[in-house]
Amino acid sequence: MPHSHAVILLILIILSAISGVLFGWFFDDLSLQIGWLGDLFLNALKMVIIPLIVASVISGIGALGDIRKLGRLGGSTLLYYALTTATAVFIGLVVVNIIQPGAGIELGDATVPERILEKQGTGASDIVMSLISPNLFASATEMQLLPLIVFAILFAMALTTIGERSKPVFAVFDGINEAMMKLVIWIMYFAPIGIFALIAARLGMAGGGDALFREIQAVGWHVVTVLTGLFIHFCFLFLLLQLIAGKGLSYLMGMSRALVTGFGTASSTATLPLTMENARENKVSDKAIKFVLPLGSTVNMDGTALYEAAAVLFIAQAYGIDLTMTQQVIVFITATLAAIGAAGIPEAGLVTMVIVLSAVGLPLDGIALLLAVDWFLDRFRTVVNIWGDSVGAKVIDTLVIKKAL
Repeated sequence: MPHSHAVILLILIILSAISGVLFGWFFDDLSLQIGWLGDLFLNALKMVIIPLIVASVISGIGALGDIRKLGRLGGSTLLYYALTTATAVFIGLVVVNIIQPGAGIELGDATVPERILEKQGTGASDIVMSLISPNLFASATEMQLLPLIVFAILFAMALTTIGERSKPVFAVFDGINEAMMKLVIWIMYFAPIGIFALIAARLGMAGGGDALFREIQAVGWHVVTVLTGLFIHFCFLFLLLQLIAGKGLSYLMGMSRALVTGFGTASSTATLPLTMENARENKVSDKAIKFVLPLGSTVNMDGTALYEAAAVLFIAQAYGIDLTMTQQVIVFITATLAAIGAAGIPEAGLVTMVIVLSAVGLPLDGIALLLAVDWFLDRFRTVVNIWGDSVGAKVIDTLVIKKAL
């Protein structure tokens, strides 16, 4: 996309997000009637995700050439993501221990949705099992990206072992990847309309601005705690990027279209095509874009991990339960692992929170305290998820790909 178009589009996207908030705040009933425009935009983004991810991962591994380089790149990427996710959880625990947002909260009578209660038996083994799918088409239909990425990695690794016969196959996937990226650019010209409709309709579903304000007031300190933690982690990643790559503010501005779009869609997965396009415009190498970003959209959920840790301690405080240091360590470990298993879809954090609550014996009914404002906080943690992936791509590109590969 030409730079002038990108700047104009960024301005329009920001204005559309602000307009969507105002429209949904004051015209909640009317906002619901334009929700289909947002769904249409979201579906268009989701339409390109599966072919883009499969093609980009296979193409990226093909560009590495030597399979030993994949081990170095993959190991470095997973280590980086594990460390930043653990940092996010630690920040969440520290902030919630300082602010104590759950103290004195009135326990309401809201019920927990069935989709969350169904996850009561979920454990670490389920996360491991999700890596391999017996039916890739079913996984694609359900937007389960992790098994598709695993398959793409294994398939590309197999291709690298058959010599010259792999070249035409890699060429096909290179072409598919380029075509998908071009399609993303076309779709993004409709982003201002889509983001406006998505935000306005979601605010309308909440009952408008007055209803949202009342919901936030009910658990106000929880909202403040989560937003504070997310802001601290965002700044931590910014400083890490500045220290390693020497490009903090310019890179942030370059990724801003993806970040604002992520706020509108509340889905890091749906925003992945744009994240990849923005990273390319920011001079991140194709090797990092094609491998690090798709993997990050699935396993690197910094915002989700931080939210889960903070929310679990909030629930404990609301019920008057003091978690010991040992129990908080368990929360730290399980929140980090559960975030890795969280699909980049709206409200996935609530579902995977079941794992963390069960690990320390807290009542699942506590999730009901968070339902009213979860959709609101989901947008902010999605922004942090996308920012974490974006920084990861630049850091790995600087430290691993350009130096060692």
